[in-house]
Amino acid sequence: MKILGVEIGIESEKDILEKIKKYLQNPQNFYHVVSVNPENVIISQKVRAFRDIINKAQVKINDGVGIVLAGQILGLKNVPRFTGVDLMDKLLKVASEGRMRVAFIGGKGNLAEAMSDCYKQAHIEANSIGFQGIRNIRNYTENESKKAISIVVDYKPRLMFVAFGSPHQELWLYKNRASLQGIVCMGVGGGFDFATNQVKRAPKLLRSFGLEWLFRLITQPWRAGRQFSRLPYFIWLVVKERINKK
Repeated sequence: MKILGVEIGIESEKDILEKIKKYLQNPQNFYHVVSVNPENVIISQKVRAFRDIINKAQVKINDGVGIVLAGQILGLKNVPRFTGVDLMDKLLKVASEGRMRVAFIGGKGNLAEAMSDCYKQAHIEANSIGFQGIRNIRNYTENESKKAISIVVDYKPRLMFVAFGSPHQELWLYKNRASLQGIVCMGVGGGFDFATNQVKRAPKLLRSFGLEWLFRLITQPWRAGRQFSRLPYFIWLVVKERINKK
């Protein structure tokens, strides 16, 4: 199923976890988990390489109620929703139980290190590293990138979470896919902020109703400009696609 040329996830939370667990039993090739949300879909309309990367990814999760609503407008039934933060949390439990190595990369300052520390505190069997990797993903040097990749290659993690923000994290991971064989790679955007409690996440009740975006808008008003510039455009494009299908 596609929305504006972008493939969306059709697998349930249970199926996604089983699919990744199966891969981890015999890890081969580059394995990419991507999040699909309204903002990413809009970005993908201008950045063709980003859209191609999403469509090629082994796992796609619909991280945003906007994708579910867009699916309904387009007549797509039972579009599942599974947030990236929740998937990361579940995968970290799988890693801990299997004593798998995990790498956390990105975020401002020592955020990745803090994420690694939180993971180790929550799970006795945790084995992880965390480092910033790249200071400015919008303008990084090849030497800086190669150094980050060399750390990953030497550590040999089974799972790798990157918090550079979209589309930069996905583009960077895909560009370095040859060096990331046998690793489940996932861009988590602001996931480290939530996991380390540096940014408060919406209460479970609001999340269950798909209103996490509203809570973030209230607690982080600086997001208003970005959301109000992209979301109406996203809705318009979806409605336009629906009209053209008739």
